[in-house]
Amino acid sequence: MLLFPDIYVKSAYKIDYKTLYERGVRGIIFDIDNTLVMDNADSNTKSDNLIKSLEKMGFKVCILSNNDKARVERFMKNIKVDYTYHSRKPSPKGYIACMKKMGTDVNSTVFVGDQIFTDILGAKRAGIFAILCKKISPKEIIQIRIKRIIEVPVMVLYKVKCLFSDKTEADFGRKKQ
Repeated sequence: MLLFPDIYVKSAYKIDYKTLYERGVRGIIFDIDNTLVMDNADSNTKSDNLIKSLEKMGFKVCILSNNDKARVERFMKNIKVDYTYHSRKPSPKGYIACMKKMGTDVNSTVFVGDQIFTDILGAKRAGIFAILCKKISPKEIIQIRIKRIIEVPVMVLYKVKCLFSDKTEADFGRKKQ
């Protein structure tokens, strides 16, 4: 189902990136707000260090945001990675643009975001392994809070599906071709 993430994790900071690399992932696309930092917050030491450590491991990193250029550049002030703004998620075009910038493809790229109807749906439409993380903060604009309400039944169905599956949060296996 296009609304189900491939895996669900507590935080973008708790993902086993070493395992991703060992499994052939070379590109990571991140959402910003409520994935790496609180909604509309600047980057911080934690987000900067994560991105820098991923680059040191050999990953290409790209930021994908529906925000405007000024917001994304404000977040990017301490890091120098590619980005795509005004991406119109869940359109797959932004994800494809990020892969092109990183020189990766659907089999070597993962996406990390906190929203089902934009982040996960867009990643799945683009054919990318989609990692859903819990939102960092409950403080969000009203339209996001409304979307969160309708995400609840999707997550209930996802969790039921996981009960009857052998897939776990540690399963970063690539899709079978």
